[in-house]
Amino acid sequence: MAEQNSKPGLKMVLEIGPLILFFVGYFLLRDKSIVVGSTEYDGFIMITALFVPVLIASTVLLWKLTGELSRMQIMTVFLVIVFGGLTVFLNDERFIKMKPTIIYLLFTATLGFGLLQKKSYLQSLMGQALPLTDKGWMVLTQRTTLFFLFLAITNEIIWRFMSTDAWVTFKTFGLTGLSLAFFGSQMYFLRKYLNMELIEKN
Repeated sequence: MAEQNSKPGLKMVLEIGPLILFFVGYFLLRDKSIVVGSTEYDGFIMITALFVPVLIASTVLLWKLTGELSRMQIMTVFLVIVFGGLTVFLNDERFIKMKPTIIYLLFTATLGFGLLQKKSYLQSLMGQALPLTDKGWMVLTQRTTLFFLFLAITNEIIWRFMSTDAWVTFKTFGLTGLSLAFFGSQMYFLRKYLNMELIEKN
């Protein structure tokens, strides 16, 4: 019983832990640099190089713990590998800063395409987690599509016009906080779309 109760906490650590390590590592290494061959890498590039394997390891542990990974998690890890690799290989921090924008635009396009077909792709991703009616899923999908577009635009503004310190802070706490606030608030506003039959079965 204790093992089951510890899983939600461990799951949260595995999901948020890499971001916190990235934040702490950046502020510890931001004024440092390392020379590999004839190329000098600053602290941002170094912590990015460390962040990629940490995220991969935490995702593998999360899969072993829960027995499943969402498509969103898989896509996120894939894009972190691609953009993190480009950041380190080309010694250019812009790639990892663009990664959230690309992720949220892909989510926006995917959910938007489903809405045009009058389908909720969000339901296929999260259907087991939320007891909503079909109408409720369509409403939540519409709002989530707009929210992801908002996050993509916000990330672009911050990384292009603000400091790296500001972007790292936003990446760690801003995106996470906004997401928690958005989905938490939706559970209140979507109460009228709860699927009572599904709730009673569980």
